[in-house]
Amino acid sequence: MRIGELARRVGVSTRALRYYEQRGLIRSRRSANGYREYDESDVRIVTEIRELMSVGFTLEDARPFVDCLRSGHPSGGSCPESVAVYRRKLAEIDREIRDLLARRSEVAAQFADACPGCLLRRGES
Repeated sequence: MRIGELARRVGVSTRALRYYEQRGLIRSRRSANGYREYDESDVRIVTEIRELMSVGFTLEDARPFVDCLRSGHPSGGSCPESVAVYRRKLAEIDREIRDLLARRSEVAAQFADACPGCLLRRGES
């Protein structure tokens, strides 16, 4: 399939697909007239990349998932390298949550000091 069809099927721009190709995440063949041609497997690969990016993974994070799919696994997350990326990402998110909770506690304390007797409204606690 040509780049426009792949872009429509996965809901991304052709520019994004060219960038993924430049980064080595997808591969195209060139037809006789120079058009990029993609395989059906590229639909699954680009879908995997987009799903990972939608929850905060980077393109580099997606590389082991893509490699896993290319090696024939039904899921990009089933290879040891992908599992390691999941673990690292979860640890990163946990750190961010701890940091946010600490910042929230500090702001709540400052608010309590600045406005004794003020109550946080529902949803602000």
